[in-house]
Amino acid sequence: MLYPQRVDYILKALQLGQSVKVADLSRALQISVDTVRRDLKNMEQEGLVKYVRGGACLPDTVLSFASFAGREIVHAEQKRIAARKACHLVQEGDIVALNSGTTNTVLSQELVQLSFPFTVVTNNYAALSILMQNAYINLIAIGGSVDRLERSSYGAQCVQEFDAYIPDLAFLSLNAVNVSEGFTDFRLNEIPIIQLLARNSKQVVAVMDGSKFNKLSKRKVLALDEVDVLISDDLSHAGSLQKAGLKLQ
Repeated sequence: MLYPQRVDYILKALQLGQSVKVADLSRALQISVDTVRRDLKNMEQEGLVKYVRGGACLPDTVLSFASFAGREIVHAEQKRIAARKACHLVQEGDIVALNSGTTNTVLSQELVQLSFPFTVVTNNYAALSILMQNAYINLIAIGGSVDRLERSSYGAQCVQEFDAYIPDLAFLSLNAVNVSEGFTDFRLNEIPIIQLLARNSKQVVAVMDGSKFNKLSKRKVLALDEVDVLISDDLSHAGSLQKAGLKLQ
């Protein structure tokens, strides 16, 4: 089993039990104790787990400061389910805005399969490289300073270029949501972009997998009422958000 597959197994085990033991992982994955420890230490550096004596637990905040590559393999199938739902909102001729983030990169893999013309405006360079494969899609790349780790642009120029558009749809990739603080995120450079898209777009859609519900990240980004609909793979833990007035799909 390769490292990404082991990471996926460990994270799923943590979602079920909140903590894992080195010895148990060694038996389940059929690898040495030293390899398990090395995997857990690497995952801690990526922000995916908190390494403790004898095992690991989930970090206090949801994927705070995890690398793009690390987040890309976490809950990948759940993100894809949410992305497929989101695609149904896109209509011919729409201007669709995407911000940076792994969920929107997965969404781009679904959008690229649509067979009618529409426009995508984005600072998400990982998504751009995927969407280039479909000649129906008119692509507008937003410039600015480049964040190589996040595979996106940011900064004053980025915000200024985005501000020239009034998207029909803004698909927002966000890090966490709960009733008391609304939508939160740890990507400080991305926050002004998210807030601008929420102000300027005709329909604001948060696309998030269910693991991000009732969690808290580093900074407040949007109130619940600034998002028109939240699309997710799993709404079983979203009751409090629905009671607070957030439309779910």
